[in-house]
Amino acid sequence: MYKTVEETAIDLSMPEDQVLRLIYEGRIRSVYDGDQILINSGQFSTYFNQLELIKEEIEIWRNTPIPEDIDVKDED
Repeated sequence: MYKTVEETAIDLSMPEDQVLRLIYEGRIRSVYDGDQILINSGQFSTYFNQLELIKEEIEIWRNTPIPEDIDVKDED
């Protein structure tokens, strides 16, 4: 499915000018149809999968309790 730069920016939570910069750098593949730039949204599936995995790992890290330090001794 092809989307405009504006729709892609909303999907990626980025400003439009940043999406355009990534297109001009060649990091996002696009097609110019004579009126507007169209972007195939299928190329972002890996990006969204990796983003979800990272969010899950961060949540696991936040919920993991800090272990007690074995070198700490009660001096009382």
